[in-house]
This record gives sequence, C-alpha cells and structure tokens, in this order.
Amino acid sequence: MRLPSWQSLGANHRVLRHGLNIWPPFAAAGIRVEELSEDFRYARVALHLRALNRNYVGTHFGGSLFSMTDPFWMFLVLRNIGRDYLVWDKAAEIDFVSPGRSTVRAEFRLTEDHLDELRAAAADGSRVLRWFETDVLAPDGTVVARVRKQLYVRRKRDVAAD
Repeated sequence: MRLPSWQSLGANHRVLRHGLNIWPPFAAAGIRVEELSEDFRYARVALHLRALNRNYVGTHFGGSLFSMTDPFWMFLVLRNIGRDYLVWDKAAEIDFVSPGRSTVRAEFRLTEDHLDELRAAAADGSRVLRWFETDVLAPDGTVVARVRKQLYVRRKRDVAAD
C-alpha cells in the first residue's frame, strides 16, 4: 500500500491539518495544528507540555519548539504563490527567550503583500531569499521563542523564459 503524498493531502486544508495532527513527529511531540484556514493564509499551532517533550529542567524541549514552527511558512507560500514557482526552506534560526512551562502557541499569517513581494523579486527568474518570523507565545503573551525561517523562492526555469 502506498501512502498519499503531502502534496495530495495539501489540496484540502482540513485533510492537511488532520494529517499533520496524526503525523508521528508532531503527535509524539505534543504538537497540534489547531487551525489552518481554507485559503492557506493562516495557521495556529499549539505545543502541549508533556512528560515526553520536557527537557532536563522540566520546560519545553527546544527541538519541539522549533518543530512546531518548521513547515508552516513553506506550506503557506507554496499553496498561495502559484505553480510557476519553486519554494524551499533554506535556513532557520531560533532564539530561546524564556522557559515554556505550559501550552505554547505560534501563529502564521501570510499576506498578499508577502506574495506580491516574492513574485516581483522572482519575476526575472532570480532566486529570492526571504525571512519570515514567528513568535512562540505562552498563554499570558510572554515570548518563549522567536523563530526565523528563510525561504528560497524562484520562478521555474521553463516559465521564467516566457
């Protein structure tokens, strides 16, 4: 039996959200996609503190904090920029600001301005490297971590020549 690809799951926001929620790396880490908008422009993700994702001092394990944010900017841009573009994760940074002692959340909002900026920069076939930032927040609004993801975006070669 062949499992479906993420691209085929990604055609429907509910199916992708459910797929991510049962995906072993997310499920085992206590990561839950709480919301994924129908237009793939917004996502909200939670990380629940559990015995299996606590570090030595009893707070959120840094790898889980990073994992909860990892795929979303790429998913959102890929689903919205159009089929004429390649989109890849290029680099990432995380800054641990304060200990996470309870459920934490991160939100991702992709705007039309983001997409217009990427399309304009890649119009001539050039590669574009663009940083996106996300804060991981405790329930009281305290920043637990700041995550930066750099995306590589480029028009596909056969399209850029047109």
